[in-house]
Amino acid sequence: MTTTKHETEIKADERVPTIELVREFDARPEQVFRAHVDPELYARWIGPHSVTTRVTRWDARTGGEWAFANDRDGEEIATFYGSFHEVRPNERIVWTFTYEGQPDGVALETLTFEELEGGRTRLRTLSVVEDFETRDGILSSGMDVGVREGYEKLDELLAKGA
Repeated sequence: MTTTKHETEIKADERVPTIELVREFDARPEQVFRAHVDPELYARWIGPHSVTTRVTRWDARTGGEWAFANDRDGEEIATFYGSFHEVRPNERIVWTFTYEGQPDGVALETLTFEELEGGRTRLRTLSVVEDFETRDGILSSGMDVGVREGYEKLDELLAKGA
């Protein structure tokens, strides 16, 4: 396990129930985008080091749907699902994101893939939820560890040319 050289910014706006993630990657937007829409790649990096991911549905196109489960030590610990609202190759993904354990806590997420100099990418994710209670629950769930460790795994995949 390597430590990343890029920090993940996690920001919560005090005026609206949003979470914004900002992270840079040493890879082109096409590569970072592909890692978000290719189910085999996505399963290899999403989430903390302590879990494995099984993709159970994946149709990464505008109007498609997705679902995956996280397992720890062979036991299912969480499942997630949603819909792809918009998939604009190498530029933007808009999807819903729902933790099955809290089906009323759906988030609308917009991911943008910004090209930077030197073949790098800035990924911005803006997650909008219904209320501050839901947002604060997500923030206190340990999601920061999952996000940071997942992006470390993504760094490793991208460094291998995935």
